[in-house]
Amino acid sequence: MEQADIDVVSIEGLTVETIIGVYDWEKEKKQQLVLDIQMSWDNQRAAVTDNIDDALDYALVSERVSAWVAEKPRQLIETVAEGVASLILNEFGVQNVEVRVAKPGAVPNAKTVAVSVRRSVFDSPFG
Repeated sequence: MEQADIDVVSIEGLTVETIIGVYDWEKEKKQQLVLDIQMSWDNQRAAVTDNIDDALDYALVSERVSAWVAEKPRQLIETVAEGVASLILNEFGVQNVEVRVAKPGAVPNAKTVAVSVRRSVFDSPFG
């Protein structure tokens, strides 16, 4: 296994307000999505150089993902998960990513519903 497959950079609980859903009322009101993202990244060089240019800039990833999720209405959290995975793979040089998108309060009597996708540069459907 390559070093990049062992090191992981995570973003947990990234909250974005957006229009999401299939019902008419959902298309009128912003709702909260919560994203957890895990990205394979070789951290050795950054650890040695102590330079942000050698690291995966999680602040920049968070900003870009938040902007993409909020930019337009979507119906399904599955679409959001695939789109975020594709964005990260294509824009940040990440080889593997796992994205979990949760929609709190989407189902009565459930804290949240969520979908997770695992993608690599070799299998992204948007690639």
